[in-house]
Amino acid sequence: MRPQQPPQPQSQVGPTSKQGFRSRRRPDLTLPLPLRDPALAVPLPLPPTSLPSSSSSSSSSSNSNSNSNSASATSSSEETSNHRNRNALCFHYSQLERANRIGSGTGGTVYRVIHKPTGRVFALKVIYGNHDDSVRRQICTEIEILRDVDNPNVVKCHDMFDHNGEIQVLLEYMDRGSLEGVHIANERQLSDLARQILAGLAYLHRRHIVHRDIKPSNLLLNARNQVKIADFGVSRILAQTMDPCNSSVGTIAYMSPERINTDLNDGQYNAYAGDIWSFGVSILEFYMGRFPFAVSRQGDWASLMCAICMSQPPEAPATASREFRDFISCCLQREPRGRWTASQLLRHPFIVQHNVQVNNQVNQNLHQLLPPPRPLNSQ
Repeated sequence: MRPQQPPQPQSQVGPTSKQGFRSRRRPDLTLPLPLRDPALAVPLPLPPTSLPSSSSSSSSSSNSNSNSNSASATSSSEETSNHRNRNALCFHYSQLERANRIGSGTGGTVYRVIHKPTGRVFALKVIYGNHDDSVRRQICTEIEILRDVDNPNVVKCHDMFDHNGEIQVLLEYMDRGSLEGVHIANERQLSDLARQILAGLAYLHRRHIVHRDIKPSNLLLNARNQVKIADFGVSRILAQTMDPCNSSVGTIAYMSPERINTDLNDGQYNAYAGDIWSFGVSILEFYMGRFPFAVSRQGDWASLMCAICMSQPPEAPATASREFRDFISCCLQREPRGRWTASQLLRHPFIVQHNVQVNNQVNQNLHQLLPPPRPLNSQ
């Protein structure tokens, strides 16, 4: 005798099909489409055409946050757009043609190169040395950070190549070269030059980047009279977990006393104040037309150390204006705490008064170009 099958529960949804099976969904059951307000819609960022391997993690993280609010979506869109713009500026090493050598030093050689597809001119710095993996990673990390630096008074770092074991950095080309050996006795011109350098330094210091080798040969000029800080071969990204920048790199002639002699200032070194000292020495050298200490800049290490660490800081000549003498004094204080920051120096009277004069001259020229005002109608 066949076992009796248990009765099947009768579904209350939908009719019975020809095969005797109940339909699992009513054919007339539809879901309404969500209503969208176009004014509140945020466009989704388009993916970049080619993502480097380093950006895969950031791309996946941005996808995981797709349900965030409109403000964060807008921020993500801007970051993706900036990243896409950066990718558009990436260059292949094979596309660069070396034209001529434009400089060399202890850290490397700089060439003028031409980007063949576009004809744009760049500077290519080849860093000397066979670096071990840890040093190479540190250099690459710092250059990657410097690729994000964007300021009109800082030389732009476009890309980096690791070619045949050599680290090569593609930089903005400054067609009028460095300020090495330049004599600027005109205080108004010197004020404008100092203002541009300070603007670049203030920008870098706000991003916790120190240069550690500010000197005339690392200050470059272009045809538009823009002064830009260059050569970050010895720059260092400051962080709370890193050591306080006490390694002996850079040019001793422009080093601060506490950096040369670690017994000064209780062995503490403030890298930001060190950049200000180097800046002050460079500005005073421009004004005087010579190295401002009593020894030669190319002198031996012992003579330079004694002049910088044991004598009084150099001062501007008595023939200079009171504002310029005070400006130099604010930079060349023996105690690092006594030196003004780059942001403070931008508000110094030596910088402000000449900047106001330039603005007044521009306004006066503009006023002369405007038509005279119409006379008021008499009542």
